[in-house]
Amino acid sequence: MYILGINAFHGDAAAALLKDGQLVCAIEEERLNRVKHCAGFPSLAVKACLDEAGIGAEQLDHVAIGRDPSANLMRKVLFTLARRHDISDVVKDRLKNAGRVRDVLGDVAAALGVPRDAVRAQLHNVEHHRAHLASTFFASGFEDAALLTLDGFGDFVSTMRGVGHGTRFEVYDQVEFPHSLGILYTATTQWLGFPKYGDEGKVMGLAPYGRPVYLDRFLQILNLRDDGLFELDLDYFQHHTGGVSMTWDEGSPTLSRVFSDRFSALFEAPPREPGTPMTKFYEDVAASLQAALEEGFWHLLDGLQKKTGLDNVALAGGVALNSVANGKILRRTKFKNVFVQPAAGDNGTSLGAALHVWHQKLGQPRGWVMDHAYTGPKFDREACRAAADAAGLTYEVFDDEDALCATTASLVALGLVVGWFQGRMEFGPRALGARSIVADPRRAEMKDVLNARIKHREAFRPFAPSVLEEHTGEWFTETHPSPCMLMVYPVRPEKRRQVPAITHVDGSGRLQTVSKQTHPRYWKLIDAFRQQTGVPMVLNTSFNENEPVVCTPEHAVACFARTKMDVLVLGDLLIRRDPEA
Repeated sequence: MYILGINAFHGDAAAALLKDGQLVCAIEEERLNRVKHCAGFPSLAVKACLDEAGIGAEQLDHVAIGRDPSANLMRKVLFTLARRHDISDVVKDRLKNAGRVRDVLGDVAAALGVPRDAVRAQLHNVEHHRAHLASTFFASGFEDAALLTLDGFGDFVSTMRGVGHGTRFEVYDQVEFPHSLGILYTATTQWLGFPKYGDEGKVMGLAPYGRPVYLDRFLQILNLRDDGLFELDLDYFQHHTGGVSMTWDEGSPTLSRVFSDRFSALFEAPPREPGTPMTKFYEDVAASLQAALEEGFWHLLDGLQKKTGLDNVALAGGVALNSVANGKILRRTKFKNVFVQPAAGDNGTSLGAALHVWHQKLGQPRGWVMDHAYTGPKFDREACRAAADAAGLTYEVFDDEDALCATTASLVALGLVVGWFQGRMEFGPRALGARSIVADPRRAEMKDVLNARIKHREAFRPFAPSVLEEHTGEWFTETHPSPCMLMVYPVRPEKRRQVPAITHVDGSGRLQTVSKQTHPRYWKLIDAFRQQTGVPMVLNTSFNENEPVVCTPEHAVACFARTKMDVLVLGDLLIRRDPEA
């Protein structure tokens, strides 16, 4: 049985395909059409999933989308009637967007270039946050788990809590529009001068430079209720009044200003203009925002743990990408095991919608665990050769994997910057050693080198380490696995001077723990670096330059050509930059 899951007409459009409950492929549209956070319908991703399985449209049994326009309908109607005079434009935008969800099977047929009646699958609309819950619980491997999903909004809900047992989960409670921790973070991100969709991660990186001296002001905005949920003081926002426009149909999503004028009055300062110098004041606001988010996070988790009494918790939703908060869960709550779905954002609702149908609706048994995120396309040696030849590049071919890894490790140890393109592409926002740029973490100057030559990012944003799983405890204060780079842990104080390029200003690192079982070639590269240097980690950043992470060999070659990477390892090919180039 084939089930196609889709996230469409929302940020990070994506598709995922299950065969008899096993994940065949999952991929974001942006990796294929090269438009960051692409919304619209994931036509290329749908085709890529079916191509990976080698099937046609007629073999699809079910199609599921992580949107349900009829969900929470009465709440939507009541809210609209109460504010009908000032949110008419918002309602029109929502209705237009919801209308596009109603002919998903037609969109699937168009993506595959077949007549509409060739898609005979049954269509399922899965409520947005239930898709999130399914995406994390059914992928976690936990037989029983407390469940939490939180983001901006989806289907009129921002937060949902529940519990999973076996092949089913139930919902305990939820926070509905217009209250949202995600909106609080987005509004402040905009106020701090980062207006683009997805810029919240920049503020998370900025926060350690400041002190949470304005936490009390944020707690004037965020009311933590006795029932374990929360409310916002809506006077500080305008998303609920018709003052916010959004585009979700095609291209990169846009979101106009969310915060109200009263937000600036609270801080007695104007919003920071994008591109202007960052001051200590704004750093302190970022630190205070992060602290407030964590207060809300612990409040939700503590109540959930008391209600379930369980040791395991599974998380999804865009706020679950806050790796700083995630890294503190085991220290700040009574939970003992944490699973964060690698594509925790809206891209992951494609996977969740499909899993929801397989388990929650069809009652099928579980037999798959998402212990890695390498679910995208892969390319053989001939495809890599063709891309290198077309670009006129000279390369060495390695038939011995150990020799390839040892040679690459020695180049990294010499201070060279290496593009590392291997195997199946990652699903989710993190590069995890399949589409990565790797460098020497021992070199303090490497952060500036990468920014000057390739990444061109804000100086306050950190770079991450990939560490051999079995050596994690020697270098970090926590040992709970973080295979998808969704946890931030303190670097051991005695080790920080040895790895300055991956140690953030507060002594932490957003680590990826690398297992020999899930990515043996990347593990061998890092282990070869360990044998040569004594350090069991490399600096790892995504293989891109102000664009989506590369997917194909052609993307990798193009990025290598226009940046100042020193080396490109393209599968079994090793390409050195011509010193005269």
